[in-house]
Amino acid sequence: MARDKVTFVASETPEAEEALAQLRDTYGDAGIEQADVIVALGGDGFMLSVLHSTRSRDLPIYGMNQGTVGFLMNEFAVDGLDQRLRAAETALVHPLRMRAVDVDGEEHVYLAINEVSVFRETRQAAKIQVSIDGQVRLEELVCDGALVATPAGSTAYNLSAHGPILPLDADILALTPISAFRPRRWRGALLPRNARVRFDVLNPAKRPVSAVADNQEVRNVKQIDVAEDRGIRLHLLFDPEHNLEERILNEQFIP
Repeated sequence: MARDKVTFVASETPEAEEALAQLRDTYGDAGIEQADVIVALGGDGFMLSVLHSTRSRDLPIYGMNQGTVGFLMNEFAVDGLDQRLRAAETALVHPLRMRAVDVDGEEHVYLAINEVSVFRETRQAAKIQVSIDGQVRLEELVCDGALVATPAGSTAYNLSAHGPILPLDADILALTPISAFRPRRWRGALLPRNARVRFDVLNPAKRPVSAVADNQEVRNVKQIDVAEDRGIRLHLLFDPEHNLEERILNEQFIP
């Protein structure tokens, strides 16, 4: 696939805006309608927003870090971008599709590239029933919340919640509790990527719960269905010496 026509997008930070100006002065900008590739300047949060907003374009995205962590980004440099884009390796990502039904019966559908999370909304712990492929696996999980993470998202919030890091080609999802109170010893589960996860909120009036797909939140939900959408393919580009699989592997050996 050609990567000669580039369009640049940047977050609103001064650093990203300055980098945007430098790159446009050096390489020009083909515009989104003519581009073969998108170069995104910012942090991981900005990369997620670009992936969501340009999904219908089906263009590969090459991130350059102008944020804090930059796990989904490459190092920033003005020189040599043409060569870096030609040599870049593709990581294919399938998002999760979240279907959440609120207490009024309204249905909300969003995509998540990193994870779908459910959270308690008040000081009281949430009580959630967990089903996998139509079979109840946990009658009652008392917790601050729970999440389902993709391999690409397993090093994000999932890792902070003590969930496992998943290799990109592992064909599994992580189901991870957030501050589980009961069952106290439950640490989560590894699921096949075709698994269908359902969270049923027990007593949503007394113990309200919100559902979040990346940064899209639905409050006062009573039921959440999560499954990978294999019909959607997102393409991330990485420098060969620091591709996404290597980053995920390396994260497992950081003290």
